[in-house]
Amino acid sequence: MIVMDGKATAAAIKAEVGERVAELRERGIVPGLGTILVGDDRPSRVYVDAKHRDCADVGIRSLRIELPADASTADVLAAVEHFNEAPSVTGFIVQLPLPKQCDTDAIVEAILPEKDVDGLHPVNVGRLAGTSTGELPAPIACTPRGIVELGQRHGVDWDGAVVCVVGQGKTAGRPLSLLLTHEKINATVISCHIGTRDLAAHTRQADIVVAAAGSPRLIKPDMIKPGAAVFDVGVSREVGADGKSKLVGDIDLAVREVAGYFSPNPGGVGPMTRAMLLVNVVEVAERLDLAYT
Repeated sequence: MIVMDGKATAAAIKAEVGERVAELRERGIVPGLGTILVGDDRPSRVYVDAKHRDCADVGIRSLRIELPADASTADVLAAVEHFNEAPSVTGFIVQLPLPKQCDTDAIVEAILPEKDVDGLHPVNVGRLAGTSTGELPAPIACTPRGIVELGQRHGVDWDGAVVCVVGQGKTAGRPLSLLLTHEKINATVISCHIGTRDLAAHTRQADIVVAAAGSPRLIKPDMIKPGAAVFDVGVSREVGADGKSKLVGDIDLAVREVAGYFSPNPGGVGPMTRAMLLVNVVEVAERLDLAYT
């Protein structure tokens, strides 16, 4: 069984991104990532802080706007408009989830599609949904892109594979299903969720299983074809007997005894999501460079 190490793979991608950033800087172009964080949700803050460290590591300028937990939709929209208009910001993200009083859809839709480096704007998702041949549209949502890249770099053959995607969330399952059907990936997709009847019947026929439902240990060993590639993407928190909260994935760890490839959680897709955000930022800067040369 091959463990697909997201940390090591992300480190390699960051080194590649650093070289591309250096080339852009030589031509007077400094890519810039903006982040908008609302409230004091600890996992969100940890994640945003990590993104800024990543930027520092590869030479991308980073800018941040932080708003209080009681910020209104109008407050967040004003921050979005600021980054839309800022020449120093190549692309930016609004860290999700937002507080309940904020209209998440309206805020995401207010981001300029060309600056949406999370790949979640309806225009960018629509381009992915409406394109099955030729070049892949850009940007692509970071988590799906990271899943495909992690597999490719460890020898997983997506071409012609049957892939069971469990979960239909906006940031992972749904855009991943669209990405996989593009001819550049060329997979056959079974799209499932926690309400799917006889889920095991679908996962057992898959060459690749991606679990992104946020349901702890949903996928058991008897649900996996021997030798299949398995990606654990869903994240839940459970309180252990010691009273401490810990992260739990969608895959029962005993699946390792059956799978041919295994992406752990944490340490698998999470680091890849951050790495692909850097790639999206640099690609926007490179497209701008081409547009003005």
